[in-house]
Amino acid sequence: MSLPASSGSAGVPARLARAKINYALHVTGRRDDGYHLIDTLAAFPAIGDRLALRPAPAPGLAVSGRFAAALEAAGPTDDNLVWKAARRLAAHLGRETPDVALDLKKTLPVASGIGGGSADAAAALMLLRDLWQPDLADDDLAALALELGADVPMCLASRPVRASGIGEVLSPLSPFPAHAVLLVNPGVAVSTPAVFKALERRDNAPLPAIDDAGFASREALWSWLGGTRNDLQAAALALAPEIGTVLSALEGLDAVRVARMSGSGATCFALFDDLAAAQAGETRLRSAHADWWIAAAPVAAVAPPSR
Repeated sequence: MSLPASSGSAGVPARLARAKINYALHVTGRRDDGYHLIDTLAAFPAIGDRLALRPAPAPGLAVSGRFAAALEAAGPTDDNLVWKAARRLAAHLGRETPDVALDLKKTLPVASGIGGGSADAAAALMLLRDLWQPDLADDDLAALALELGADVPMCLASRPVRASGIGEVLSPLSPFPAHAVLLVNPGVAVSTPAVFKALERRDNAPLPAIDDAGFASREALWSWLGGTRNDLQAAALALAPEIGTVLSALEGLDAVRVARMSGSGATCFALFDDLAAAQAGETRLRSAHADWWIAAAPVAAVAPPSR
């Protein structure tokens, strides 16, 4: 799987660390080491944190943005997954330390079920591979990504994908239709380990089969999603009833195709045919829930594979 290139403004190398949205997530088992087996369809709208290289006299990670304080409260900068990714790639390339300065603008909620930390780590791997060793193979970078976390390889790809195993077995989806997503987080922290611990069943059926033609239309995607679910949603609802309030608000919007929780929560999403409909929903919810994090974003189409 080829990976997207890095880009930035004014000559500053930068990447958008796109949010990972689990449109469907089935828990299908658990390994002997405790890791849960999943089958998920994930997409990556055009919204996320921003990671950039910056000139500085000393290496390190600087964090800014709406959720910077929440990220810093979670632990020291050296424990941040971005800096862990930098250290891991430096070690792989035989560099003693990551001799770079990184600037992370944290615009996604922390620990919210949309892969923010994993996406930030993936962005770090891409930026620093391009800086230090551009010819490092994509497969080698993906192997390093898996060492950092099960979600990091799919965030590295940052495109519509079906993922199985613990999240590392990736099947890119093409074609995939353009549409839009509205994301809502009520500002409630939900522990992923606690959600998995609260599961009543861990041996659910996998996702339905996807037609060889992929999702050639939005209608095909909506229809397929109707036969899926998020197996973590009920457990997360029991821990954080506010998720139910968010889902009810999303389901009450006009033109919603699917409304569901992403990952282990507490972020929920609604899918729409187009960005205008998602933005109308965003405006309506903002007027009623000023304390929620609410954002609409497009999901780009993926063309059919060339013959």
